[in-house]
Amino acid sequence: MRILSSLCLLILASTVFSQEKLLTIEDAIGTALKNNYDILLVKNDAQSAAVDYSYAYAAFLPMIEGTAGKVWNDNNQRQNFQDGRKRSANVNSNNVSAAVNLDWTLFDGLKMFATRRRFEQLKELGEANVKAQVVNSVAAVISNYYNIVRQKQQLRAIDTLISINEERVKLADRKVSVGLGSKPELLQARVDLNAQKAARMLQETLIAQLREQLNQLAGMPVHTEYDVSDSIPLNLNIQYSEISNDLDKTNPGLLASQKTIDIAKLALKERRAERFPILQFNSAYNFGRTNNASVVNPEFQPIFSYNNGFNYGFTARIPILNGLNTRRLIQQAGLDLEYNTIAYNTQRSRVELGVSNSYKDYQYQKKALLLEEENISLAKENVFIALARFRQGVSTYLELREAQISLEQAFNRLIAARYNMKVAETELLRLKGSLMP
Repeated sequence: MRILSSLCLLILASTVFSQEKLLTIEDAIGTALKNNYDILLVKNDAQSAAVDYSYAYAAFLPMIEGTAGKVWNDNNQRQNFQDGRKRSANVNSNNVSAAVNLDWTLFDGLKMFATRRRFEQLKELGEANVKAQVVNSVAAVISNYYNIVRQKQQLRAIDTLISINEERVKLADRKVSVGLGSKPELLQARVDLNAQKAARMLQETLIAQLREQLNQLAGMPVHTEYDVSDSIPLNLNIQYSEISNDLDKTNPGLLASQKTIDIAKLALKERRAERFPILQFNSAYNFGRTNNASVVNPEFQPIFSYNNGFNYGFTARIPILNGLNTRRLIQQAGLDLEYNTIAYNTQRSRVELGVSNSYKDYQYQKKALLLEEENISLAKENVFIALARFRQGVSTYLELREAQISLEQAFNRLIAARYNMKVAETELLRLKGSLMP
């Protein structure tokens, strides 16, 4: 009854504390989505690709450029003519010029269309990378969070064992005092109790370390204090077909890899377009004005000159020979496409293998969990019977100690089975891409 009462007090105390500062798994995931550094870095890359795509239509627009300038001249000039005449003068002049030029590519082998599509695919690749990083980060948060829950359950199990050891010390001390027990039994009971207390201190340290890891994953300040939930919710009804079907449409890594293939195809189109002629429309408006303070030869040099005009036309550039560089670039683009295709097939094979192995592990962990839940009931009943028999003096401390060890091992296996089951479940959902909130 004392043991049961102490357990109830422990559960009540942990419940009150958790109500004060309880961090749920949803809170941890939500905080990580906003603050996780890996997610923020990938989002930054995705935003960069989105900015490039927002200017993709600029490839269809003309290039317009304006220039303007003014030049002042101060020249000493001398001229000798064939008839013996000589002239010299200091010539000051200024020249003003301005122009507006327009170049508009009308046809470039459809390269501009491929470029626009490539920027679109780069934007979608950025979004796929963000989703992949989110799924991986959420999986890490879930694993770390429930590892804290696991260690918290382990701490409660240690408290239970401490309560049993304390009762064992009391009984051994009482037997020694009335002359029915031996001093070694009492000493061994105290040694076992101290070992459990040391294990409790180590467990508290481990929980604190795991909490700091979760703080880092979620982007929370260091030394943030909180409590976690007391249980690990499990999904025992996942079917293999639910995970394996349409992996190429749901797995973030495969979606990103598929985008690299699409980008490589468009890059190949861009290279092939370089074989075609380029047709451009050209137009310009020019303005020029020259003022001469004086001239050496007034018969042929004007004091003032002014001109402006508008012109337009078409220019065709036809590639004939450039050292076979275009062919080389096309071959390189083709090899890049082949490489990305092989990489996609390799990754798909690995994902399918991962799903198969993870589901086998999921099935094993489910069976192990059911078995350990049965074992814990047997171990609890066995230790209470052994404790009662020891209290009545019909069994030795060795029998009680063996029952304690069995209970401790049963606690360890059950708590590990629950956590491993959650890890297997999380891995399946991660491979499926179903961890997105």
